[in-house]
Amino acid sequence: MLRGGGRGAAAVLRRAAAGGRAASGGGQGQDPGQGQASGSGSGSARPQPLEPSLLRFLVCPLSKRPLRYEEATNELINEELGIAYPIIDGIPNMIPEAARTTRKKPPAEGLKQP
Repeated sequence: MLRGGGRGAAAVLRRAAAGGRAASGGGQGQDPGQGQASGSGSGSARPQPLEPSLLRFLVCPLSKRPLRYEEATNELINEELGIAYPIIDGIPNMIPEAARTTRKKPPAEGLKQP
């Protein structure tokens, strides 16, 4: 069903993981202590945002519905379920256990409808 389509998604994911930079050897042959620090201690308090082109591929693993990117919190939001998936170093953490709840009250109130 996804013939060839998976390759495009993989390329987008690789670019997002590389921070959108052109491949120039990356970390190959470099000591992990040398070069640019990845994330911690680099002096930049601003988290790496999500690659916008990834949104068309990403859906909530629980509801299989599209997600909304919230730039202020750097999270992918599922408003239907009231959960937010964190984005770490530009990579969405789509593990349901890693998601935080965004609602104050559980969605049980909606079950009382006839």
